[in-house]
Amino acid sequence: MNQKTPKSALITGASNGIGKALAEEFAAAGHTVIVSARSEAKLQALASQWRQQYGVAVHVLPSDLSQPGAALALAREVKALGLEIDFLVNNAGVGLFGEFEHNDGEAEVAMMRLNMESLVLLTREFLPVLKARQGRIMNVASTAAFQPGPYMAVYYATKAFVLSFSEAIAEELSGSGVKVTALCPGPTASGFQDLASMQDSSLVKGKRLPTSEAVAKAGFRAMQRGQRVYIPGVMNRLMAWSVRFTPRRVVTAMVRYLSRPVAA
Repeated sequence: MNQKTPKSALITGASNGIGKALAEEFAAAGHTVIVSARSEAKLQALASQWRQQYGVAVHVLPSDLSQPGAALALAREVKALGLEIDFLVNNAGVGLFGEFEHNDGEAEVAMMRLNMESLVLLTREFLPVLKARQGRIMNVASTAAFQPGPYMAVYYATKAFVLSFSEAIAEELSGSGVKVTALCPGPTASGFQDLASMQDSSLVKGKRLPTSEAVAKAGFRAMQRGQRVYIPGVMNRLMAWSVRFTPRRVVTAMVRYLSRPVAA
């Protein structure tokens, strides 16, 4: 049932995977949804579907947040809509699989801008209104945040940043009414692996992965509870906790083995 006075949610990376599923969770809850991603066509199709299915307002603001200045431009577009944000979901992110020495350097920098810089800038831009409205922030990290990641060295490092940043500002904002959640899913059937060119990684090849919808539902509930760090899945939680008691060099070697390219 839709709320009489809908709240507003901004979700980045909302055209597919976990971002798409999270956006639909907000729409199903009766909230006004602002969706952003690179593909305007995908967003417009989803917006039409959700308007009809859930009877909510959906605003489409396409943006490539890996580009310089894109995050602040998106913030200006959102503010121009005249909507006050109650929920900010920084989901947009990408990975790159391969040995650091051989990966494209410009692609690595663009990934850092997308995974870290855009998240920080959007959080900063919307924090005043979120404090005024006692809103919620969800930053999508990963189980990759808990250890170094050979074959995805920069990606793992960006997610460690997201987790650390989220926990730090959650503590800073304690008592303000704003709750911050770092969602840390493990490998998920979301299309991420194809974009990261990691189809041949033993982490995902031949594995049955949880769906984006299941991860989004669990993450949405965790955000509503105000949980600071949420890791979907018992095995993922055990893995994240176990690295605290294992020498870091051993952990890194294990990740290298588990992530290694495997033959077709």
